[in-house]
Amino acid sequence: MDVLYIIIVLMVIFVSMTLHELAHGLVANSLGDRTAYDFGRLTLNPIKHIDPYMTILLPMIIIVTNMTTGASVPIFGGAKPVPFNPSNIKHGEIGVALVAISGPLVNFFLAFVAYAILVVSKSEAGSLLNSVLTAFTMVNLGFFAFNIIPIPPLDGSRVLYALAPDFVRSIFDTIERYGVLLIFAIVMVGGSLIVTYMSFIIVNILKGFSIVFGG
Repeated sequence: MDVLYIIIVLMVIFVSMTLHELAHGLVANSLGDRTAYDFGRLTLNPIKHIDPYMTILLPMIIIVTNMTTGASVPIFGGAKPVPFNPSNIKHGEIGVALVAISGPLVNFFLAFVAYAILVVSKSEAGSLLNSVLTAFTMVNLGFFAFNIIPIPPLDGSRVLYALAPDFVRSIFDTIERYGVLLIFAIVMVGGSLIVTYMSFIIVNILKGFSIVFGG
């Protein structure tokens, strides 16, 4: 088992999920809600954002599975959600949707930048730089694809919530109470479907990146 690879991926996960959650907090703060600030979550300290299951256990299961079976399951996970008070957010549900989508957009941006550096640097396959940049690209695309799934408590559900009728919102409110446990159940039961969906999203984004950079 490649210990260096595991260390690289975990470090990338910590950085990526920290910036993801920080984006939520900063956008909420800019829209009038100081909850994240009051709870000490407007920070680059990853310890403040770590969820033991979503940040460590779930990604580790995927990493080890890929390394031991030769599978190519996209690496994904999450963090402890940044708290915010929707009633304090300007522009109502649209503002809440902006808070929600900010996290995945940061992951998309990080993946784009890492891919750009990978292309420009022309780093040798297998080198440390190549491994780090590849991990940054793939992990962040995994985070992006996973978090835009419109199932509570993922970010995609909050965007959909802003546009949904009241009866759908009440269903989402009920589902969200089960939080991380629900996500684990979905991954365990519908894992192959999620992997297929995420792989489709990631492959097509990479094709887009390749076109942008003349691939």
